[in-house]
Amino acid sequence: MHNYKKLKIWEKSMELSLLVYQITSTFPKEERFGLTSQIRRCAVSIPSNIAEGSSRDSSKDFSRFLRISIGSSFELKTQLLLSKDLDFISESDFDAVVEALNEIQKMLNSFIKKMNAEV
Repeated sequence: MHNYKKLKIWEKSMELSLLVYQITSTFPKEERFGLTSQIRRCAVSIPSNIAEGSSRDSSKDFSRFLRISIGSSFELKTQLLLSKDLDFISESDFDAVVEALNEIQKMLNSFIKKMNAEV
């Protein structure tokens, strides 16, 4: 079992979630229950699954939750791209979020490899 609060990947994904909340606060009001909600849920899903997985008894279970986090990260990237194409998000905000997201995805992949080696 891992202490998720001490995991750098959890910290970075929490920072990403906060950034996503800030950026989506400027989205059109009519998107509040649509794209804004979906983007925020994806962003929050990343650290949430890391935290939930860390409570599991085996590396195999933890790895499964890390893979769910990766899925959420790709879903988030797609929704951010759509938001940029709809002009809900600036190019610079998009680039900043995607840069952070790419780093998190690399960290997740490395962590999954580490967990799989422990199985």
